[in-house]
Amino acid sequence: MYKKITNLSNLVKDSYEWRDFLAKISLLSFGIFLWHKELVIVASVLLILTWILCDGLSHLKSIIREPLMLTILFFCIVLLLGTFWGEIPGPNPSKHEGPYSPISRQFRWAKYMGLMLFIPYLQLLNKKNLPWAVSGLVVGYLGVLFVGIYYQFFLGITGIPPLKMLYLHFSAALGVGILLTMYLANSSINKKVKLSSWGIGFFLLLLQLNIVGRGPILATIGTLFLLLFLLHRRRLKKMLSLMLVTTICVMTIAYHSHSFKQRFSEVITEIEQSAEGKNRTSTGERIALLKVGLYAIAQQPWFGYGTGMAKQAFKENASIYQNGQYKDVESYHHLHFHNDLIELGVYLGGFGVAIYIFLLWGWFQTLWMRKLGALGATLVCFIFLGGITDTFLFYQQITFMLLALTAIVITSRETKQGDFLLENSLSKPCHDPYKN
Repeated sequence: MYKKITNLSNLVKDSYEWRDFLAKISLLSFGIFLWHKELVIVASVLLILTWILCDGLSHLKSIIREPLMLTILFFCIVLLLGTFWGEIPGPNPSKHEGPYSPISRQFRWAKYMGLMLFIPYLQLLNKKNLPWAVSGLVVGYLGVLFVGIYYQFFLGITGIPPLKMLYLHFSAALGVGILLTMYLANSSINKKVKLSSWGIGFFLLLLQLNIVGRGPILATIGTLFLLLFLLHRRRLKKMLSLMLVTTICVMTIAYHSHSFKQRFSEVITEIEQSAEGKNRTSTGERIALLKVGLYAIAQQPWFGYGTGMAKQAFKENASIYQNGQYKDVESYHHLHFHNDLIELGVYLGGFGVAIYIFLLWGWFQTLWMRKLGALGATLVCFIFLGGITDTFLFYQQITFMLLALTAIVITSRETKQGDFLLENSLSKPCHDPYKN
């Protein structure tokens, strides 16, 4: 009888050790592979399976305690409900529409569901697993940074082809790095950390301003000034001096950046052409999408056209708005409206815009309640400004990185204080009771 009890105890102990190791591997692999469109699927499946094996489904009550978890769940449920009044067209093989079939175009909204990976990722994190999660995120980011620099500045190729990563996504990744290092530079009390963070931040800014992505650059610079204001608003002279130095650095880098000046002059030219009715340019198409999108929302202001109906809504309203002035605008932009607010407004009307704001509020609230309001406002502002120039939440690599970063910050803050807000965290079922 005693031997049976001993064997059972050893079996339970081995089970805890095995699950804890699996949790570490899943967190590490997710941080590394989130940049690859195919491998991130494998890493996500591993993360979810590990969460289930660690008895995650029985700990969903923690969602109520965590604002971001709650708002993500609500956001995704509402989007799914929106499919009930949206129409899903069948494929039309007689008409070529680019590299995406009509069905694959229609279901691009499913990328929003990736937000729910925050739930298993955060619940698997604990003090023991935290270094693995941090290592995965750092290794993955550095890998993307070095590969991106090689392709962009040595081969002259925009984006990162091996990762199927667009130049806009790479620019946004640089923006996150800039904001995070600048946050550390202005909030850390360690002089070495401050100096190194300033240096890394301006190096990343130098890289970003030499990439043609306009939207992420504007989002980064706008958010950077907000960050400086939030951290130094009580010290006016220091705040103004830092803003002045940052402005001078940005203007100097931009002035010596050939790609930045070229893109800036292109925008001016394209705006003038758009005013003349010539919309077959990048900026002209964006203006057309904005105008038609706002008109479409005005026609269905409450509940929109249904989830996934961006292209159909554009076709329906472009033929009516201003006597069909924009109906001949043809490009891949028809996949979506290049604006998170417009996209969700077309999907679900004012209700869609409301759940988007609610999601950002939950994101901020989660960090604010840990006394990290400046960091929370920085992340939310970056997402919001990025969402004005593009459907930022469709940038899955950037969204996953921000979610993982948020989870790591939450866990490190909680473990440092020794007060776990998530009382049902999976640190309990994955913890070995035989070790002190």
